[in-house]
Amino acid sequence: MSTSPEVIEDSAPDPAPSGGGPLPGGNPLPAATLGGEKKRSVEQLALLLFIFVPFVALVAAIPLAWRWGGISWLDLALMAAMYFIGCHGITIGFHRYFTHGSFKAKRPLRIVLAVMGSLAVEGPVVRWVADHRKHHKFSDAEGDPHSPWRFGETLPALMKGLWWAHIGWLFDEEQTPQGKYAPDLIKDSAIRTVSRQFALWTVVSLLVPPLVGGLATWSWTGAFTAFFWGSLVRVALLHHVTWSINSICHAVGKRPFKSRDRSGNVWWLAILSCGESWHNLHHADPTCARHGVLRGQLDSSARLIRWFERFGWAHDVRWPSASRIRSKRAVAPSSAA
Repeated sequence: MSTSPEVIEDSAPDPAPSGGGPLPGGNPLPAATLGGEKKRSVEQLALLLFIFVPFVALVAAIPLAWRWGGISWLDLALMAAMYFIGCHGITIGFHRYFTHGSFKAKRPLRIVLAVMGSLAVEGPVVRWVADHRKHHKFSDAEGDPHSPWRFGETLPALMKGLWWAHIGWLFDEEQTPQGKYAPDLIKDSAIRTVSRQFALWTVVSLLVPPLVGGLATWSWTGAFTAFFWGSLVRVALLHHVTWSINSICHAVGKRPFKSRDRSGNVWWLAILSCGESWHNLHHADPTCARHGVLRGQLDSSARLIRWFERFGWAHDVRWPSASRIRSKRAVAPSSAA
């Protein structure tokens, strides 16, 4: 039996009372992740480590790769494979499926997508979805967890806002109430379990590359370089690409579609973001399964969803029709930017 997530669009009302209490006529929802509505100090410290250590590796990657030849084809393959597994887990699973209900999935695919997204090391699935649903409800307005326009429109305010939208908001003590914004996921025992096991999936994500690298080369050096490139550098790169959708794509970019916020299309992030940087259409039509709808707009996430549909793993996909795309245009197609 297939299930689909609750769809929350930009203008949708709150799905449940705030605070994660009982739903009307139901029992209290079980907690999806450890902790309450505020981040604990141990969570803040762990977050700092998982941002700082991979970032240092990312900075060191360029001289290691080009001056000292510190990357092998195996390291590169492991980095690319783990990157795009995690990236598509976020874009297809956490974002288009769990947050917006762009398609319905059979239960095995539903669980696989939750695990794949968890391998990106961007937080538990329920927390990620709750944050993003809140973002859409208040996009670039008061209440948005990570708008770059939070502090105003002057250049100094925007620079401060870009930092906040990119990284700063992650350290905000207040958390989005998961019972309010993601009650459908909390009620799903399998997804709730995957969310609670985020620490386990983080360990798996970090240890797979050195395990493969060590066994393939039968050396500790092979394990170490695979860990450096396939774990640390990969995590840092994926983090900053994902965070760039929150910051860069809400500050610059073309806006050929009507939306009530400042979401823009940033072409040079399209491949690394697996199609997420066609962000203007997404905010104009949040439940659409394809974000890159115009000619030449690469969207690998939409391509994979199409394959899932053909294999029978996904159905009721919300593909954009030509008439719907026209209705979302900000200007006539002939004069669009």
